[in-house]
Amino acid sequence: MKQEPPMRSYDSLIERAAELYDFKRKQEAMPAPQPAPVQERAPVVRPASTPWPTPPAASVAPPVDAPVDTPVAAPPAPAAKPVFVAPAADTPVEPINLDLLRDGGFIVPGDTPTRVSEEFRIVKRHLLLSAFGGSNQQAVPDGRCILICSAHPNEGKTFSAVNLALSLANEQDLEVLLVDADIAKPEVLSTLGIGGGMGLMDAIADPAICVDDLIVQTDVPKLSVLPAGRQTHHDTELLASARGKAVIDSLHRGHPHRIVVVDTAPALAASPASALVHLVGQILVIVRADKTSEQDLREAVGIMSSQAQLRLLLNGTTFEGTTRKYGSYYGYGEV
Repeated sequence: MKQEPPMRSYDSLIERAAELYDFKRKQEAMPAPQPAPVQERAPVVRPASTPWPTPPAASVAPPVDAPVDTPVAAPPAPAAKPVFVAPAADTPVEPINLDLLRDGGFIVPGDTPTRVSEEFRIVKRHLLLSAFGGSNQQAVPDGRCILICSAHPNEGKTFSAVNLALSLANEQDLEVLLVDADIAKPEVLSTLGIGGGMGLMDAIADPAICVDDLIVQTDVPKLSVLPAGRQTHHDTELLASARGKAVIDSLHRGHPHRIVVVDTAPALAASPASALVHLVGQILVIVRADKTSEQDLREAVGIMSSQAQLRLLLNGTTFEGTTRKYGSYYGYGEV
C-alpha cells in the first residue's frame, strides 16, 4: 500500500489538492497550445474573356444637384400670326358709298369713333379670340367663318353683318370677306352702294365657275364682298350639297389671314340658315330688343343647333340707367 505524504495542516484545500495530484508536473508535461491557423479566402479571379459589364450611360441617374450635360429641347415656337397680303394692283375695285353708310347709322371707315363702332370693337374681340385662340383658349374649328342670323326679318342681321365686317377690316393683319347668303332678299350690296353680279349660288350651281373670281374687292382696304348671285328655289339644297360645302370651305380654309362673315336669311322665315349652320364655326344670332320674343328666339336657336359656337347679340337697346357713353372719350360728344 502506497504511503501518502502527510498533509500540512496550514495548507488550504486547493493547495492540498495541488500537492496531492501534482497538477504542476502534469501541466508542464502537456504541449503548449498552438494558435488556430487563419484561413485565408481564395481570391476571386474572373476570366479575361468575361469583362465586367459597364452599365449604359442612360441608366445611371446623376445626383439631383449635379449638372446635366444633356441639352434640353426648347419648347416649340408659337405659330406666326397670319399676315395680310394686299391684292394685286390690277384687281378691279368697287367704291363704297360712305354717305350711304353714314345716313344709315353704320360704321364709316375713317370717321371719328362712335358708339356703334365701339360696340362692334368689343363684339369682334370675342369672335377673334374664338377664331384664332389665345389667353389659354383653343381656337374653334372653322371659327374664322362666322354666320350672322336672326329669328325674323327687320331685327338687324344685315346691319350687324356689315358693321362687323367694317370693324374687322380695321384689324392690322387680317382681311375680311363679307358673303351675302340671303338668297331671297340680298341686301349687302345695296347697303354698301356697290353693283351686283354673279356670286355664291352661281359658283355652287356650276362647278366650272371659280368662286374666287366672283369676289368683289372694295376701296376699303382689306374688305371684299361676295354677292349672293342668282336667285333659285333650291337655295337650301344647293347650300347643303357637297359642292356647297366645298365652296364655303374654300373661302376660308385656303386663306389663313381671312375672316369670313356670312349674312343669311332669318331662321324662322327661310330655310338656308339651317344648312349653313353646319358649314361655319361661329354663329351670331341678332336679338332685337323689345321685339324678338323669347319663344321665337328659342325656336330659332333650336333650328340652328350644330357643333358651331353660338352667341347672342342684343340689338336696338339703349344705355339708360348706365354710365356708358361710347364715343365721348374721342371728342365725338355724348352718344
